[in-house]
Amino acid sequence: MKKLIAIAFILIVSSMNAQVTFKPGLRAGAAFSTFSNTHSDYKTDFYVGGFGEIKLTRIYTLQPEITYTRQGADNIRTYNGFSNNPNVIETGNIQLDYLSIAMINKFTFNGGFQVQVGPTVDFRVRDNLVYENSDMDLAFVAGIGYKIPATGLTIEARIKKGLIDVIDSDYYGSSNNDNDYLFGDYNTNVSFQLGVSYAFGK
Repeated sequence: MKKLIAIAFILIVSSMNAQVTFKPGLRAGAAFSTFSNTHSDYKTDFYVGGFGEIKLTRIYTLQPEITYTRQGADNIRTYNGFSNNPNVIETGNIQLDYLSIAMINKFTFNGGFQVQVGPTVDFRVRDNLVYENSDMDLAFVAGIGYKIPATGLTIEARIKKGLIDVIDSDYYGSSNNDNDYLFGDYNTNVSFQLGVSYAFGK
């Protein structure tokens, strides 16, 4: 009986190993970003990176990613509390560039439809902030995709929501008076991504 169990276990493990494949790939697209709790416009920029597609089962793929992404916000409205007139309202553009390391769980169903979810750690590599709260961000990614049959090409749409307060709102100023809510105390990255990825190999 023990021999039969051992043989069955070996066959199962061998079958699982035979299904595991690895494909490197590239991904790129447009990023539309802003900050939570601010009056600002979405900043349109880009992202580009690489990934490794580790297919573990018929529908489940583990996909580590390294991505350079340009984020921020345009026309962000703040009080300038450090001038002679502390009630002056200013607008400006904020740029935050990150190197992101993500671990995406990808589920591919019949017809090529995909669901993509996972965490990411972002390290700031460039910005135009005077002061910031954090030089890194933790975020959660969720999205959908469509893998074009008989190709390595996938069309993707994702949302990436940061968890860390990345802007020093005490420096930039804030106001909760009346209905003029300009800058809150907890400002996280919010980014929508629309692009394509390509996995090499058959």
